Amino acid sequence: MIYAPSLRATAFGPGLRALDRSFERFVQGAMPQAEHRAPTATPTATGWAIEIDLPGVAREELGVSVDGAVVRLETIASARRPFKAAYELPDALDADASSAKLENGVLSLQLARQAPAVTARILSVQ
Repeated sequence: MIYAPSLRATAFGPGLRALDRSFERFVQGAMPQAEHRAPTATPTATGWAIEIDLPGVAREELGVSVDGAVVRLETIASARRPFKAAYELPDALDADASSAKLENGVLSLQLARQAPAVTARILSVQ
């Protein structure tokens, strides 16, 4: 997205705000932008399947970490294409049972839900 500096209508009257927005839309539409597909998260029986487009990122440059219900993606400092994102899911995740695969610029994450911990205890009756 490109920001086009333009006149702000508050100082010049209410009619110029529409012109201001029209100019911004024109500039945004005139500049070619890369098609970017939003990440898709699909619930599965055991967790979540997520696909994220990462063209130009190599396996060696990408780090994926899982902390609770948050998945963090970050490239190393010397990466050709810097990328940093975090996604929060509704369930806590099991990092040991999860996997990540980067193939043809698409990162596929298979994230397993963390099994609920049993906190029930049997008490002895006296």
